Amino acid sequence: MITALPGAAGRAEVAQAFCADFLASERPRYVLGRNVYAESLARILALDGIIDDYTAEVTHAGLPVVRSAAVPANALVINAAGGRPFSAAQRLDALGLRHLDYFAFLKWSGLPLTPVVFNDGFANDYAAHAMEYAWLESRLADGASREILRKLVNFRLDYDLEHLRGFTQREAEQYFEPFLKLGAVGETFVDVGAYDGATSLEFIRRCPGYRAIHLFEPEATNFLRCKAALQAHPNVFCHPFGLSDRPQQVALAACGSASHILEDGIGDVALVRLDDLDIPAPSLIKIDTEGFEAPALAGAAGVIASCRPRIAVAVYHRAGDFWRIARQVLSVRSDYALYLRHYTESIYETVMFFI
Repeated sequence: MITALPGAAGRAEVAQAFCADFLASERPRYVLGRNVYAESLARILALDGIIDDYTAEVTHAGLPVVRSAAVPANALVINAAGGRPFSAAQRLDALGLRHLDYFAFLKWSGLPLTPVVFNDGFANDYAAHAMEYAWLESRLADGASREILRKLVNFRLDYDLEHLRGFTQREAEQYFEPFLKLGAVGETFVDVGAYDGATSLEFIRRCPGYRAIHLFEPEATNFLRCKAALQAHPNVFCHPFGLSDRPQQVALAACGSASHILEDGIGDVALVRLDDLDIPAPSLIKIDTEGFEAPALAGAAGVIASCRPRIAVAVYHRAGDFWRIARQVLSVRSDYALYLRHYTESIYETVMFFI
């Protein structure tokens, strides 16, 4: 599965030369993007500013925020656009600015920078379970899925952004692929990790004659957004708790769309098992719970076994989720076909489908 792309050695030389120049140069030095990567760079490097064309903020991480058009022509720029690195690179190229993506800078600079988000432990997991990744590749139902898996695995191992070339930003299509063959009428949707209700609204657009929607969102502000967004639609049931493999009370970090359960904390957020709820048999279950997908699936094993719903589950948050979640679902029902799809230019938003 590991593939060395053409030109890799040349890209490594270019990246190393950029790192050497960036660390030693007296030229203006900027980072593009306002995120944990930019903050990591700002903590250990003397930078001239942060580039962002889409914010009203004037400072970030103690640095001035500037528009790309205001960056000096001789500046060196680290492209830390974690979600859209190719689009950001095109903007920098159009301005004639010399730049390098954060992932390559992380690899070649030798600096103690923030690791790639959602990639912690991946190399170790791959080394220990290479046969599981090979099994998963053989089990995927189409060539597109296998190619997506290869591209993502290779980038996660060597940080060469070229592995991800061809991926585009298409989050509007996330969870709703043609092979789901959703019907305009009669579908029942379970939306786990509903955030602001946007996925349920898209389900309604595609399946206007649905039977029912049950959405689960334990973060209080997000839950209110769900209720407001869906209050005009019939047979929509908003549940202010999350799903797990057992009833429990947990703490939750409120971070908007990235809100997540703190597994070592006890708080006032309730989790229940889907199997314990009296809801109609779902025809589609979507789960995106920022790394808590496996427990949610475990608590739905009875529903999966008896109803065989289509399942769309995020598999990018934790090392090993690609193969572990596949094994988990197939241990309940072995008659699913597996598909993998990806929805951003970076490693975020990878979804595994069970059909």
